[in-house]
Formats: sequence, C-alpha cells, structure tokens
Amino acid sequence: MTYIFGFVAAVPAANKDAFIAHARAGWPWFQKRGALRMVECWGMDVKPGKQTDFYRATQAEEGEVPLFSWIEWPDRETCDAAWAGMDSDPDLPRMPELPFDGARMFWGGFEPIVTVGDSQPGRYVQGFVLAAPKDRKQAYIDMARSATDMFTRMGATCQMECWGVDVPHGKQTDFYRATQAEQDEVPLFSWIEWPDRATCDEAGRRMEAEMAGMDMPAMPFDGMRMFWGGFAPVFDSKTP
Repeated sequence: MTYIFGFVAAVPAANKDAFIAHARAGWPWFQKRGALRMVECWGMDVKPGKQTDFYRATQAEEGEVPLFSWIEWPDRETCDAAWAGMDSDPDLPRMPELPFDGARMFWGGFEPIVTVGDSQPGRYVQGFVLAAPKDRKQAYIDMARSATDMFTRMGATCQMECWGVDVPHGKQTDFYRATQAEQDEVPLFSWIEWPDRATCDEAGRRMEAEMAGMDMPAMPFDGMRMFWGGFAPVFDSKTP
C-alpha cells in the first residue's frame, strides 16, 4: 500500500514560476530516495469558508494562492528514512530560497483508506481537508465508498481518501489547527480528480440539484469544519 505525504501552503501569485522551478529542482532528490511521484497543485477555485478554509489554514496574506500537494511513497518506512536523513545528506541540492513562507506550510503522513480509479497527470484536483473521530474510521470509509458511484457517474476519474497516521503539531500551522480538530480526532487529506474544471463544476451543480430536499444521513465527522477547493497541477513528476 502506498503512503501519502500531503502538504498545504500558500504562495504569492507573483512567485508561481519560481515555485514550479523550485519543485522541479527538488524532485530528483525525493526520487532517488524512493519517492514514486510528486504532485504540486495550484489553487484555481478556492473559496473562503464560514468556519474553516485554505486561507485561514495557511494564514494566507493578500495576493497569495493556496497549494494542495503530495508526494507518493511505496510505504511509510521509505518516507520516514528520506526525511530523517535530509539535514545531513550531502546529496541535498543547493536549493534556491523558498518562494513562499515555509513557516506557514504544514504537512503530514497519510494512509490511503479508499482508492478508486488511477490518479493521472493533468487532471483537475478537488482537494479536501477535514478531521474525523478516530473511532469512526470504518464509518468514514463506508460513507466515502457510498458516494463513489455518484462521483463516477458525474465524471470523476479518481477518488482518494487518506487517513492521518503521522501528522505532527506545528509551531504556527498544522492540520489540527486547520480543521479545528477536537480531542481524539484524526486529520484526513483527500482528493477527487476530474478530467477538467468544467466537469467538476458541472458535477457540483448536478449534485446540489439532485440532493435538494433530501434527508441527508448523519456524517461520521463534522462537515462544518471540512474545507475544500479546486486545484490545477503545476508540477507532476509523472508528466514527461
């Protein structure tokens, strides 16, 4: 089973090209240490929320754009070994200065618990961040799977639901603050892939129309604290 190292940040819109160059320069280091893929996604349709959102989560400043990104590893052990040796690794390239405030970036390690379809380069990514009670894990899996047919019918090509297994508390930002996580809640890092933004947007309208007036079942987490947005990949190591 693969292991997902997910991270969220905010980058000045003016630094987009510098960010892409930075990601491209860093990928060979991760690849050499066993990473399978790295994907960096740039916010395209990220709205402020009533309680939580990507802007609050990253303490985004004016002119900054949220990022939703991940590195895929074959397992947690390979990921942990790579990060543990980073500071003392003589092979670490002389990276240019970060084109964003790294102190406001947050990250964590996640285990995929629902995987439907194949994640592919060039897809439009709808990224989700939330927190669920740790004793509701199976209930969350069941809920996510119950929505798969609808997502597929609407045009989704991939559904990934990832459960936090190594999510640290940060000094300034983290997944717990971002989701206003309560005691015994676990962060989740999840996404749905669509052929393009138009398909995603149309699916949202159709879902809203279909569910209008329906009695919704109780969810195994607080949906008011979940936040999401639409993102376009700006670097994908699988892209030739």
